[in-house]
Amino acid sequence: MTQEPTPTTQPAGTPEPEPIRWFGTSWVDRGGDYRLRRVLVPLGALLAAAAAAFVLRLAVDGIRVADNGGFLNGLLIAAVAICSLLAALRTWKLLTEGRDALTGWMAEDRSLGVVWVIGGVGSLLAYFLRALREAPGEALHRARYEKALARHARRQAGRGGRPGTGTGTGAQGRGRRRR
Repeated sequence: MTQEPTPTTQPAGTPEPEPIRWFGTSWVDRGGDYRLRRVLVPLGALLAAAAAAFVLRLAVDGIRVADNGGFLNGLLIAAVAICSLLAALRTWKLLTEGRDALTGWMAEDRSLGVVWVIGGVGSLLAYFLRALREAPGEALHRARYEKALARHARRQAGRGGRPGTGTGTGAQGRGRRRR
């Protein structure tokens, strides 16, 4: 499963689709091994979430062994749950609206990096749920690609009737008069 773009038969100058992680550009025509990837990517995300949850469980159990008391253990579990929720919300917004839509605390990568790492389980679960519906980020990429194609088609159509392009009926070779 490579991420290389699929060969296209489009004329030169036509916008190229952006590749999506794990899918390449197979999302454009949903051909090739797109359906196989649509099955494998959610399974991979679910397995990765299970592995991350297991690692978090080991970390929490390691702190619990220290016998610090029920309050500290409850606080730790609440912190992991909140971090997972925040990371899931951020990932969902990122996959549905794009990085440009992230504002405020969601846009912070450096200062909240630890929150995103601890909340990795939530992020992977959001990725899994989004992958059940479509290739994660496909709707966003498809909207951009279709907008670029429409803009390209308008530019091409706009050139059809201009004088001086060889297809119009205007006087050719005339320049503007000087005053």
